[in-house]
Amino acid sequence: MSATSFSPPGVLATAWLVARKDLVIEFRTRSAFLAALVFALLAVVIFRFSWDPTAVAAIDLAPGVLWVIFVFSGLLGLHRSFGVEQADRAMDGLLAAPVSREALFLGKALANLLFVAGVQGIAIPAVALFYDLPVGGGVLAGILTVAAMAAVGLVAVGTLFSAMTVNTRLAELLLPMLALPFFVPVVTPAAMATARLLAGRPVAEMAGLLKMLGAFDMIFVVACTLAFPYTLED
Repeated sequence: MSATSFSPPGVLATAWLVARKDLVIEFRTRSAFLAALVFALLAVVIFRFSWDPTAVAAIDLAPGVLWVIFVFSGLLGLHRSFGVEQADRAMDGLLAAPVSREALFLGKALANLLFVAGVQGIAIPAVALFYDLPVGGGVLAGILTVAAMAAVGLVAVGTLFSAMTVNTRLAELLLPMLALPFFVPVVTPAAMATARLLAGRPVAEMAGLLKMLGAFDMIFVVACTLAFPYTLED
């Protein structure tokens, strides 16, 4: 009688399984997504009614509002990424599985990326509506592209620091303290590109900013994927 051979799934298949698990958990509870969404919409409304339109034009204020919302609503989901594994020590089960830790990181990052994309998908139209932004003529597509590129870098850094801080007593405080300085190289070109898109500037003017975003995305994804296994050492 021949023994049944078992081969563990590859990196991409493992990453998708981990991401799907996290998304299913979030879909059942909807706790983090609803919290991030409520925060994003409340921030849009508060900024809208606390600002004097005669002092600052909406088109000048909107990029800053948009990226403040993205950063802080994203942190809510990033904190949950490894916090959800604390119950019943589920992380131990993941680490005992015959899969690479890099694949676990990519799976967590993919779930976080879809989480942030979901928040962005609702927050961007809300900001455009409340601030009466000119989003026609490809402007909306440009903003979505910039948001998607920036989300990759933010999620890579945030997922790594979420893993590092999840077992600390001050995880809610440490995560933003550690992650926010690394968000700056991503958020700055993203906000500048958003402002230029809303001002109707030619797309060619944003080529340098998009290249910068792409470069930081690659650096952060590679560096965080390689560093992740060391965050799990005892």
